[in-house]
Amino acid sequence: MRGILPPGCGDYVYVPVEVPPGTAELKVSYRYDRPSVPPGVPGNALDIGLFDEHGTELGGRGFRGWSGGARTEFFVRADEATPGYLPGPLNPGTWHIALGPYTVAPQGLPYELTVTLTAGEPVRTPRPVYPPARGRGRGRAWYRGDCHLHSWHSDGRRTPAGIADLARAAGLDFLGSSDHNTNAAHAHWADAAGDDLLVLLGEEATTRNGHVLAVGTEPGTFIDWRYRARDHHWSRFAREIRRAGGLVVPAHPYADCIGCAWRFGFGEADAIEVWNGPWTPDDEVALTAWDGRLAAAAGRGGRAWLPAMGNSDAHRAPDVIGHPQTVVLADDLTREAILAGLRAGRSYVTESKNLSLALTATARSGEQAGIGERLALAADTPVILRLEVIGAPRCQVRLVTDQGTLFTSDPLPVSGKGTVEWHTTPAHAAHVRAELRHTTALGTAAGAMAAFTNPLFLGST
Repeated sequence: MRGILPPGCGDYVYVPVEVPPGTAELKVSYRYDRPSVPPGVPGNALDIGLFDEHGTELGGRGFRGWSGGARTEFFVRADEATPGYLPGPLNPGTWHIALGPYTVAPQGLPYELTVTLTAGEPVRTPRPVYPPARGRGRGRAWYRGDCHLHSWHSDGRRTPAGIADLARAAGLDFLGSSDHNTNAAHAHWADAAGDDLLVLLGEEATTRNGHVLAVGTEPGTFIDWRYRARDHHWSRFAREIRRAGGLVVPAHPYADCIGCAWRFGFGEADAIEVWNGPWTPDDEVALTAWDGRLAAAAGRGGRAWLPAMGNSDAHRAPDVIGHPQTVVLADDLTREAILAGLRAGRSYVTESKNLSLALTATARSGEQAGIGERLALAADTPVILRLEVIGAPRCQVRLVTDQGTLFTSDPLPVSGKGTVEWHTTPAHAAHVRAELRHTTALGTAAGAMAAFTNPLFLGST
């Protein structure tokens, strides 16, 4: 089957395929032209997926898989499917190959599909086995995780088992499965998980107006991505993520790739991915914008503030799993407890397992609060902020408030250990968060991020 997609065509095109009774396998391969284009003009890029006889309606009842632009062919059978696709019955009816023209050259996008239908006897679809929702925890403790990871079930190159091995080496206690636009990986994590590694299932819904992580949803949950902000569908799918027990986390909200920047606003978000992979200028923009939202939340008594997360977004070597990682205070190593800690903002983000910190605020009366908490005090009450750091050699500490950075330390010693104390009042600082920066060759604190905390709030509610 051949066709041409013109510039300005719709986001998705559905090519019908009639599947007759007795079909045992459906195989699709495709190719498309990639003409040269002038500098600065996007060329052709065509994504692909599959919907079965249940249709292509928004919500994904007929969803059978998505590989984006990562593969040139795939197959589906009752007992097995290409990574990114769901095995299951090949019921007779009209199926659809979904084409997603990510970018279209001025010359148009000619494509060719080859569909092979193979007859055979029906076979049983194996019952999916999912990873457990509980690991061997340490009770109430700080747990390390990375909730933005891609396997070969989307555009990653690592298997779930390979990801799990690297997560353990990075000192992680939990990880999040977040393949693009598919839940196919969910049934392939059971063997990779273990008592020492909790796997949170989920998805990265890759819309044309930004990407969002569905973190820790119920096994098998699929979140549709085929809409833009102008379509007014986003709130529906944010509710679906929460109904499935997950967190709504806009990913790399200020990234500059086509369709990557977040355009839906943050009214439905449970947290924000402020740090994504190696520290870059768009992370700096995300941090600045998040600081602005924290200052506004402080004016509302600290209500409805959005915690920050950091994740690696690792796809393949040399992407480093666990750089960065989010360290969360949770009651145990369970899906429910980890998500509760992330939702509450009892967490900080760090570049590796080697760096840890503790931030507390103590009033003269002895009352104390930690990261993500509030110390309810009168405006003129003296407060001591104390930050203890391990594993940050030559890094500088900054204490950031609703007024901006009010304290900057000298570089920490080469041992990486240090303690910083700062005296303030709720009138002077409505909230405080800490960050550690690598020093540059000039000895300034403008270098890459090493770690930062979520805020703690000061003053009455």
